[in-house]
Amino acid sequence: MIKTLELHGISKSFPGVQALDSIDFSLEAGTIGGLIGENGAGKSTLLKVLSGAYIPEKGTIKIDGKQYTFKSTKDALSAGIAVIYQELNLVPEMTVAENMMLGHFPVNKTGLIDFNSMYETATKQLQYIMEEIDPQAKIKTLPIAQRQMIEISKALLLNARIIAFDEPTSSLSQKEIRNLFRIINTLKEQGKTIIYVSHRLEEVFEICDSVTVFRDGKLIEKFEDMKKVNHDILVSKMVGREISDIYNYRERERSDVPLLSVKDFVCPGLKIPASFDLYKGEILGFFGLVGAGRTELMKGLYGAVRHSQGTVSLEGRTIQIKSPKDSIRQGIAFLPEDRKDEGIIPIRSVEENINISSRRDNLKMKFFIDREWEKTNADSFIQKLDIKTPSRQQIIKNLSGGNQQKVILARWLGEHISVLIMDEPTRGIDVGTKNEIYNLMYKLTEMGISIICVSSDLPEIMGICDRLVIMREGKIVNTILRNEMDKEQILSYALPAKHKEHQTA
Repeated sequence: MIKTLELHGISKSFPGVQALDSIDFSLEAGTIGGLIGENGAGKSTLLKVLSGAYIPEKGTIKIDGKQYTFKSTKDALSAGIAVIYQELNLVPEMTVAENMMLGHFPVNKTGLIDFNSMYETATKQLQYIMEEIDPQAKIKTLPIAQRQMIEISKALLLNARIIAFDEPTSSLSQKEIRNLFRIINTLKEQGKTIIYVSHRLEEVFEICDSVTVFRDGKLIEKFEDMKKVNHDILVSKMVGREISDIYNYRERERSDVPLLSVKDFVCPGLKIPASFDLYKGEILGFFGLVGAGRTELMKGLYGAVRHSQGTVSLEGRTIQIKSPKDSIRQGIAFLPEDRKDEGIIPIRSVEENINISSRRDNLKMKFFIDREWEKTNADSFIQKLDIKTPSRQQIIKNLSGGNQQKVILARWLGEHISVLIMDEPTRGIDVGTKNEIYNLMYKLTEMGISIICVSSDLPEIMGICDRLVIMREGKIVNTILRNEMDKEQILSYALPAKHKEHQTA
């Protein structure tokens, strides 16, 4: 049988990095092939080669037995290949229909854009995948899940036969994930070839027919039968070693006196005042479904949004936080969920991203940047946190998600912090780097730093936290000790009342 997609001997390198090393990879029509590996393993580079964004130094690409050479993304699209990236390629100010037909607008007899035809075609395509989205709505007004469906519709309008999904569920709720899986399985039934890239191994086992493991730019192994492989085998293949317990929880002694006390705190996103305590050396988890108010509460505490009432006490003294600057000065740091837009400065170097905050205390004559200190400080944290980068001058957007997260962590470790707020700290990060992040968190608690960890990953939050605060619809509903944590009970508290009624019925 001729494989729909065949890659032979694909190699691609960047300065100091062999991103792909003689990759042989193939998939048949009507199948879903999982692609897994740690950040920096080569998965995204392979997709960019496939999409025409990168030109490989060696190797061939065949579709239905015919060899292709892609010099641009347009060439790949013409050959029937579409890649739907984690960071969606849509124009926020344009409408749904305009985004779906960008580059091939229908025109009338006068040569002008035929908007009626465009909206009609867009509506039919959205109905085809059972999506009720206004084709005249601007992209910026839509949630992530609907934007993703528009990317899929755009690919189908271009008659894509091979569709690759890069971390498609990282920002979706469980309901939205179920809908995405329904559509992917429909595409499979229609004979499309699907490549599914994800760090969430439970999803790979649920939806994929085969799985291929990458590590350090090499294809390690392809498993054709998902029934003959398990979670531990895949993890060991990905990281090159066995990880029996990814969370590796360590018992910690907790002080009887709170380090941070939040009382009757009100900010946008909360329906009733929030109160909780954080103890020295503790990891306090916050769990809730989409819209529960977890991130909003943390941004309020950090000063990213203004709170309207309530008190915050640190080490027994009341502090005033009106901005992130106030928070940092008081020793409270924040790792945001959205690394790209709120955490890193994408076009700046690793060195600058590490030093951007703490440099103010290390200026020459209080005015001039101390270049030697900046180099030494950056090199020190790159080594301490094992940040994988060709050099400290590497542009940070070129690093993997896990290494970007380490850079942000290095930035705050350069400050004198006592409280670290981490919002979805392992979102879009591979299992090996997750293990590293957890171990770093444990080391910080041993240094006396207290951590607030917000996560929608329930096994993660149960695996690493000492106590768990559960939020629902803008309010704190319960706080549970580690030895009392039960998955079903936690979900019961987190589910809105209407969902519980539906489940009972």
